[in-house]
Amino acid sequence: MTTAPYLALRPTGPGGPSAPVGREELLARLERALHTRGRALLTGPAGVGKTELALAEATRAEARGETVLWLATLPSDREIPGASAAALVASVAATVHRPEAAGRRREPRPTDKAPAGPEASAVFDELPGPQRTAVAMLCREAPLDAGGWDPIALRLGIAQILRTLTRRGPVLLVVDGVQHVDADSADLLRFALHLAPPALRVVAVETPEPYGEAGEPYRAPHRPDDPHAAHLWVPSEADVLLVPPLHADEIAELLIHHRLPSRMAGRIHRASGGNPRLALAVGRSLADARTPVHHAEALTLSGRARDLARQLLGAAPLAVRETLLLAALALRPSSTLVRRAGRPNAEADLAAAERAGLVSLAEDGSVTFTAGLLPSTLVHDACWAERSAGHAALAEVVDDPVEAVRHRALATDSPDEDLAAEVANAADLARRRGNSALAAELALLAAESTPGRHGTRRIARLVDAAEEAARAARADLAMRAATDLLARDAVPADRVRARLAVLDTAGQGLTGLDEMYVHAMEDSEGDTALRAAVQLRLAVKYVLADGDPQRSRTAAVESAALAASMGDPRTAAQALTVQARMERALGAPDAEAVLAQARALELAERPLGIRNAAQILTIRHALFDDRLTDARDELNALLPLVQRRGSVEDTIELFSTLAAVESRRGACAAALAHAGQSLALTLEAGLSPGPAWYTLALAETAGGSFARAASYARRSVQASEEEGDRVFLSRSRYALGRVQLINGDVAAALETLRRVQADERAQSTVDPSMLRWHEELAEALLAHDAGDEALALLDEVRPVAARLGRSTVLLGCDRAFALWLAAEGRTDEAAQLLTRTAEAFGRAGLPLERGRALIALARVERRRRRRSAAQSALQTAASVFERAGATPWLALACESPAGAVGESPGGGSGGEEALPALSSLTEAELRLARLVGQGASNQEAAAKLYLSVKTVEARLTRIYQKLDVRSRAQLATALRP
Repeated sequence: MTTAPYLALRPTGPGGPSAPVGREELLARLERALHTRGRALLTGPAGVGKTELALAEATRAEARGETVLWLATLPSDREIPGASAAALVASVAATVHRPEAAGRRREPRPTDKAPAGPEASAVFDELPGPQRTAVAMLCREAPLDAGGWDPIALRLGIAQILRTLTRRGPVLLVVDGVQHVDADSADLLRFALHLAPPALRVVAVETPEPYGEAGEPYRAPHRPDDPHAAHLWVPSEADVLLVPPLHADEIAELLIHHRLPSRMAGRIHRASGGNPRLALAVGRSLADARTPVHHAEALTLSGRARDLARQLLGAAPLAVRETLLLAALALRPSSTLVRRAGRPNAEADLAAAERAGLVSLAEDGSVTFTAGLLPSTLVHDACWAERSAGHAALAEVVDDPVEAVRHRALATDSPDEDLAAEVANAADLARRRGNSALAAELALLAAESTPGRHGTRRIARLVDAAEEAARAARADLAMRAATDLLARDAVPADRVRARLAVLDTAGQGLTGLDEMYVHAMEDSEGDTALRAAVQLRLAVKYVLADGDPQRSRTAAVESAALAASMGDPRTAAQALTVQARMERALGAPDAEAVLAQARALELAERPLGIRNAAQILTIRHALFDDRLTDARDELNALLPLVQRRGSVEDTIELFSTLAAVESRRGACAAALAHAGQSLALTLEAGLSPGPAWYTLALAETAGGSFARAASYARRSVQASEEEGDRVFLSRSRYALGRVQLINGDVAAALETLRRVQADERAQSTVDPSMLRWHEELAEALLAHDAGDEALALLDEVRPVAARLGRSTVLLGCDRAFALWLAAEGRTDEAAQLLTRTAEAFGRAGLPLERGRALIALARVERRRRRRSAAQSALQTAASVFERAGATPWLALACESPAGAVGESPGGGSGGEEALPALSSLTEAELRLARLVGQGASNQEAAAKLYLSVKTVEARLTRIYQKLDVRSRAQLATALRP
């Protein structure tokens, strides 16, 4: 039990500490329950985060000046009468102190504390003699009488202690582990809480006990005659809060919060079932692995992660664990199936496991483990005889011949050609049914069941298994098949096919696979068709992992030529698609012609999927060119077909592209929905979430929240860095820099966008329509008072955009150039250009860009002191954003005129309208003036704005001249409304 004083975390801001990851809404519900009822019971399985939630509430209470008592129990406490009540008294004693006479010394007592609260005489010494004696006996400060303590006196004493505490102010009592409170303490606390005033609020944290006493799984854990299970008050629906598992996206945020790799967030979520403690254990196992775990490898589930799973499973009686092992071995476990397989009490066992949070049971009896780590640990820890017997029993009772063959194969450790042939036929049947994941598993099982004397047949089956795994996006199975094959005497062609299957399941994580590419090139020597396939994968790798579009184009050209010479239109179409993509990035004029060739080949030879196909690239080119209606219509026509027959990667690609299109055209609700689906599928499939987070950052910027957009962009940056994905690293930095600029964090935006500039130039990217960072960087430079550099950047990109016919890129440049004109004092020209630009954006079907230009126009009109024109521009922008559902932009347009884009949202209300002289300052000058006016030194302002001290001094000189002031005091006065 805890007898030390509660030590709270320091609040992180005026509103107190932030909620635990994914618990904002639940923490708000907890505070509402405490406010309205004064009691709240947090319940849920072990490791789900109940204590973290209670700790967050306790920290907020302490930040409000409340007294916090924290009582944490241990399982052994329930066997010691009065243990929890004594710990509570000690907790009170640790929160107050008793003054002693000068020079008097005695041994420390539970009623002692360093000076930090009201005197103990106000809490303990006011107790009547019998009550004080009873409390002293409870705490073993006085010898126990033969008859023990006076139960009535002790009841009243505990109640009086809590009442006395509340006279000094509100008190929050947290009982962590209420299920371990001993019977005597539970009775004392129930009585004390019954008499407690409203100023005493209580949070109880409970982990339900699913099994009866002595491990009886069929006895209800909360019996009326069981005092250990009694609550401290009679809970109602209003004050019982179930703490659920975290969603996959919240697990990703949790990993980032703990500085753990997030690229495996989807797989970690599946392994942990959303249990934060399990997820962190798995994440730490991956972080501690000697070599980085690749997407094509099984998760490292040793050490702490396995131990936590064993703790959860070990609490179950043996009978329950045996039933769970059968469920873990089955493909489609159900209570009926497990009972038929030899567990007559299956329903009761599974019900007990469900109460423990190990499984969930559907109405039809189907069983689902709450965390993937649980069945894998059950199977991992079972001996071969147990697994074999379980599979043999299941083979006799399953009603699907495919599943029966699988169980029979897994029940034996002796290779058998007849059985291997049956399994191979079952794999074909599963493939025809559309169950590609089961087909991949069975194909590998068929290979592993093939006797060694049939070496050639085994190798052929391993190749089939690797390729089947690639089609099913089962990277782990592809790697297993390839590893087995490469250890055998396979011909070069088979080795290449196995390696290609692994590469095709690697997703964005191509870094670290260089050796795989080298061996594939060596083994494909002399085989033109295979060399074309290897060159195609190299073309993808050169751009994603190496950031070298020139080399990627060269490899794609060679692949297309080799494939054409062999009459392989499918590979040729894929290679031409990659070539067209690189030609576009490099600004080559024949990119569209190459793409048309690829598209023609696809129409003649139907591709296996749309990912990296000419059809989807054609749509993306329409997106780059802002032919958004065409792009949307083609995507909507394609989506039903892909959802019915396509792979999960194809579906993700479509939803991601749809989200980007809808974000650009101002259909914000649709963009958020599509981006959310893309992320959900990505995490469910265990793929790298970097691209999906980038898409969601775009959608959130359009119609969600700038804060969430920045969060998703940062996650995408981290995941892309972990994967070594140069393409999405640049894109996610662009998304982050853009939202930083919109939010007014100019210094951070400038740093981020400069990195985008360096990335894109290192990759030799020429076409400015593929990532529109130029206009954003130019605006950031202008806000940072670097007008010459901004103008040079615009002069550099304009001719390229004009040559390539990127008309809307030129409009973005016009918006930035108008801001440069305004900074130069040419506000009339700036207003005219922004008016034309906003109209052109409207004609182009880009409402958000139109609204952004109107906000910039309002800013310029304010500098021209045309308040009516500025207000009209803002009202028009607000109307545009409202129709589009662009929530964050609408809030921006509805802010007071002083809070324009590029300024701090908290920069004051109405300041510029009240002080016309400030309209002569540029945004960079206004930010510096406000900092200095608030008392910042030149050095502090330089650090805050990422400037040199000399730049600050020069800028201050201009500010003084414009405002006609001569000192910092006069500047501060000039800034006051």
